[in-house]
Amino acid sequence: MSVRSDVIEQFKIVAAEQDKRLAPLVDDLPLLECGLDSLCFAVIVARLEDTLGVDPFSTAVAQDAEFPVTLREFINLYEKASK
Repeated sequence: MSVRSDVIEQFKIVAAEQDKRLAPLVDDLPLLECGLDSLCFAVIVARLEDTLGVDPFSTAVAQDAEFPVTLREFINLYEKASK
């Protein structure tokens, strides 16, 4: 699986588990409008760390990057950290 597909899959799984209505996952979707709350994002970040072996929010990548605002930026952050 690609990083992108791993991220999208986790969004869908966590939304279903937390009984959240997920907005269509398009690149320019603002994260604040995706339908998930902060607990959901914490679960996603933890699971992606297990799956991908990186946490871009606690690495040097995060120091050089702005906090992601859109789904595309969130995915890009993980793609950069996975390299």
